[in-house]
Amino acid sequence: MENNALITKSISLEGLGIKNANVHYQLSPDELHDITIKSGQGVEASTGALAINTGEFTGRSPQDRFIVKDSITADKVWWGKVNLPFEPEKFNALYDKVMDYLSNKEVYVRDSYVCADPNYRLNVRVVTETAWSNLFCYNMFLRPEASELDNFSPDWHVICAPGFMADPMVDGTRQHNFAILDFTRKIALIGGTGYTGEMKKGIFSALNFILPVDKNTFPMHCSANVGKNNDTAIFFGLSGTGKTTLSADPDRKLIGDDEHGWTSENTVFNFEGGCYAKVINLTEENEPDIFRAIKRGAILENVIFKKGTNEVDFEDVSITQNTRVSYPIYHIDNIQPGSIGYNPKNIFFLTADSFGILPPISRLTPGQAAYHFISGYTAKVAGTEAGVTEPQPNFSACFGAPFMPLHPTKYAEMLSQKMKEAGVKVWLINTGWTGGPYGIGSRMKLKYTRAMITAALNGELDNVEYKDHVVFGIAKPQSCPNVPAEILNPRNTWEDKDLYDKKAHELADKFRENFKKFEEFANEEIMAGAPRG
Repeated sequence: MENNALITKSISLEGLGIKNANVHYQLSPDELHDITIKSGQGVEASTGALAINTGEFTGRSPQDRFIVKDSITADKVWWGKVNLPFEPEKFNALYDKVMDYLSNKEVYVRDSYVCADPNYRLNVRVVTETAWSNLFCYNMFLRPEASELDNFSPDWHVICAPGFMADPMVDGTRQHNFAILDFTRKIALIGGTGYTGEMKKGIFSALNFILPVDKNTFPMHCSANVGKNNDTAIFFGLSGTGKTTLSADPDRKLIGDDEHGWTSENTVFNFEGGCYAKVINLTEENEPDIFRAIKRGAILENVIFKKGTNEVDFEDVSITQNTRVSYPIYHIDNIQPGSIGYNPKNIFFLTADSFGILPPISRLTPGQAAYHFISGYTAKVAGTEAGVTEPQPNFSACFGAPFMPLHPTKYAEMLSQKMKEAGVKVWLINTGWTGGPYGIGSRMKLKYTRAMITAALNGELDNVEYKDHVVFGIAKPQSCPNVPAEILNPRNTWEDKDLYDKKAHELADKFRENFKKFEEFANEEIMAGAPRG
């Protein structure tokens, strides 16, 4: 629930190395909203939400994300293109420079926490250069009661200084922006970028190391909701696959839309206190919960207003395709009290296959589930990035490789164990194209995807006929309530069946090529989940 209690406590940042700063502590959303507008850093949209521009960066910068390589991380982190090492000495020197930069400035401090289950709670103190960055953290992290602040002791710090520019030749960064995790000092240090998602994903990445290593808890890049029978459903998927949209179900209570933990007690808890949703082409008809959550207290990022108004044009992507909104979870009516679910029964892997090959819904064996989880497949469509002129596969291990410090097979093993313990069913859902690839076919209708997921949740697909996909081997239901039977087999939707077969084999080859780097760590059951063709 909303917490706007008057806070009289004041704190010093001298211990962090920030000197003589004018510290604004635990300001309310209204105060941060008004400061942002008065400073000229944002404007108010017609709905009352704050609209800001994140500047040079409108998304994360994966090549500029680092982890300090030290005695804690050296032998545990999966070093490579995703997890880039940073020298402790370089981090300490850069940290001191950022602290000097923030000294003698206006700074905004927020005490918060992550992990809704009190057994896993991690206290986080956020220090930001801008008021709107602090409002984002109010929305996205969990909000302590006022009574908890008197003795609040941070476990981690997030320090965000968008205006600080690193010198790569001196500081050891790739360019002027950076996001660095130090597990010894327990600091997420961010500079040179105003993209708010770096703060959120910094703490998520930290939890993806801490929970498996220290707590025997499976961290997940997923959304989750709960049905009337207290059955929990989990939705994995990369950005743009429908994770936030599909978990906002009017017949089920939302646990959270992006980051969760699955405990050894078989509970699922939200890491966060808010939602961070894409708003490209947003409509009230298709996504009513998200649309109605965009009110005062929410932050819109990099959107464009309709000419002469302050009404958002959700179809305008002239700044970025990655237009976003953050809002506290209480902006949605239908939420799960306490943000904890029990009794997980169904897992959905979401992919937006712009090749138009994968079935709109299929049931996976445990081996196939592990294989597709490690693969983490979706596809980029033409025009979303410079140089992308036709669909391109996008594989991100565990549906969130940029945030996974450990080897993907570690998370896959935890998933397999949880699946067997809980007896869950795993489904692959293609929210992408049917009737051909992007540019020829059409996007799967949201109402059909919702109908398929509802049927799976209600057990209505348990006793229908299934046929295996010839190339991928996954089981396709031959009927589904409220869904035309002809779309359940993607080959039938293509005018040129031979071309479908050719493209299906080509996509299968891309799966196998991507998986080569995991083969030496995968057991026979996982390898049996690979495409057949």
